[in-house]
Amino acid sequence: MNILWDFDGTICNTYPAYAKLFCQMINKNVSYDEVLQHLKISFSNAFEYFQLTSKEIEDFMKQDEQLDVSKLPPFANIENVLRLADQNVIMTHKDKATVEKVLHHYNLAQYFSEIVTPEDGYPRKPDPASYEYLHRKYDLTLAIGDRELDLIPAKKVGIYTCMFQGESEVADFYITDYAEFNNTWIKFKGKQKEPFRH
Repeated sequence: MNILWDFDGTICNTYPAYAKLFCQMINKNVSYDEVLQHLKISFSNAFEYFQLTSKEIEDFMKQDEQLDVSKLPPFANIENVLRLADQNVIMTHKDKATVEKVLHHYNLAQYFSEIVTPEDGYPRKPDPASYEYLHRKYDLTLAIGDRELDLIPAKKVGIYTCMFQGESEVADFYITDYAEFNNTWIKFKGKQKEPFRH
């Protein structure tokens, strides 16, 4: 089984730190929960909704890149899923240096064969170009993400989809904790009519 992962909100629980930083920086009377809700759709969604200026966006992105890795922990039990896979790859909108720094800090870098980020020049999700590239190279089985944005391109290229801590019609199945993954995956595979390739 070869898995494509999103990073923020899927491998690491980064959104609480982002939302806290956002609230501190914009100096507007907004609730943490409201900020979190919009950030989880996308950063650009939050920037537009809260009407940030280009200077505020630039400042936020600089501060985001400097967040202490201790505030960006991996989700519980994720390492068990990473070990199950033959290969793991990441497609994220986050910069490569930050992703690598966080993965190394938590001793997770060893599990990943490749990390695709904006520096690689692919269009942003939900454009499927980066997924097509990774699927051709690694014959992917499954994509795991916390937003529809992560799963739509997987569906376009014919990969099974798992929504983490959310629900979507695009997802083939859902989990709320990585401890559930193995049993849920086995049940899902058992329901498929076509022979499973991996």
